[in-house]
Amino acid sequence: MRSALRLSALVALFVCGAVRAQDVPGIELCTHETRMERRTGCLQSNIEYLHALIVKNAAAAQQKANAVAGEIAALKAEVAALRATLGALQARLERLEAAAKARPSPAAPADKPPVKQ
Repeated sequence: MRSALRLSALVALFVCGAVRAQDVPGIELCTHETRMERRTGCLQSNIEYLHALIVKNAAAAQQKANAVAGEIAALKAEVAALRATLGALQARLERLEAAAKARPSPAAPADKPPVKQ
């Protein structure tokens, strides 16, 4: 579907005769230019393109770094919460063990048989 649409658009452009060259951003080979003004313009165009590309990539990298920093902060908070929960559970376990040791074991007297209910 897409290729048919592209083909029909190209045919329409060629039939109308309105096909014009457009400046596509990118690196151009400037050594083929013989006039100094054109070569300078070509080099300046390359510099502008590269500068825009650097700015775009820096912004994308900063956005990724911010997302990762937020994720790290969330994970640190989760680890802190888990550590607090683990500490509370360990304290509770220690209290239960101490209570179990302090409580005398319910031993039945030797002369009386166990009472059935």
